[in-house]
Amino acid sequence: MAFSMHSHSGQFCPGHAKDTLEEVVQSAISHGMQTFALTEHMPRDSDDDMYPDEVSTAPLRPRHERFLIEAAKLREKYAGKIKILIGFEGEWIRPCYAGLMKELASNPVIDFYIGSVHHVHAIPIDYDVVFYRKAREVAGGSDERLFEDYFDAQFEMLNALKPRVVGHLDLIRLLSDEPNRDLREIKGVWEKVVRNLKVIIEQGGLVEVNTSGLRKGLKEPYPTRSVCEEFLGMGGMLTLSDDSHGIAHVGTNYERGIEYLESLEVKELYALDGKNGDMKSQVSVRSVTLASIRKSFKA
Repeated sequence: MAFSMHSHSGQFCPGHAKDTLEEVVQSAISHGMQTFALTEHMPRDSDDDMYPDEVSTAPLRPRHERFLIEAAKLREKYAGKIKILIGFEGEWIRPCYAGLMKELASNPVIDFYIGSVHHVHAIPIDYDVVFYRKAREVAGGSDERLFEDYFDAQFEMLNALKPRVVGHLDLIRLLSDEPNRDLREIKGVWEKVVRNLKVIIEQGGLVEVNTSGLRKGLKEPYPTRSVCEEFLGMGGMLTLSDDSHGIAHVGTNYERGIEYLESLEVKELYALDGKNGDMKSQVSVRSVTLASIRKSFKA
């Protein structure tokens, strides 16, 4: 059963992604996806948190509401072809965002949200090298210090929100000087990684193997091998995501991602099940064999 727990569209993330939400769903079906989560970025509520291509954060909340309406329509329209989950990707910019995320998650149409960190010291760390280096200077001038601060922010997010899915756990690697470095080599960072993995285990969360890292030039998906090995050794549950930003990305590098998982001797992954029309129910977790993903996925 091919699936993805993380996706975006240009319709509701303009400038950040491409194509309409329905086109993304249609692409997922064409690639043999049987479960697909629609998880546009959550609205931010402060103009201090705008990206360079944005004028104001004011339109973001109304756009989020339109996304939920469209996603619900598509879930019903394509119910016979694909199981659609509706969620959003969280933004942990500062602790006050916990309240906004919980408010957004209270909408009964929402199945789950992804717990992600894209900012450290309120500065985006995956937007471009300029922003990354600015965050690094604030953190003390080294990748190691910024990595530590990133995983501390992630720790805060985990404890405040207990997300069902943790997004691109080691995203901080992307624009660093040595993005493919084994995190075990950096003692202070590794201790924080292990601490966070233990929290995720305790909370029953899923860590996504996110293949977007491959299309962005990394040698391995998020998270890197050492992190996956540690998490699996703890009994942790991995899920799978393409983190697509339009139809060109749906299922991108899934074949390489499957090979990566096979090299880790992974036999099964885990996916969330939707509420199946019962808006008051909670989503459950189901196991999916890696062999069935390989069999059903269409490149």
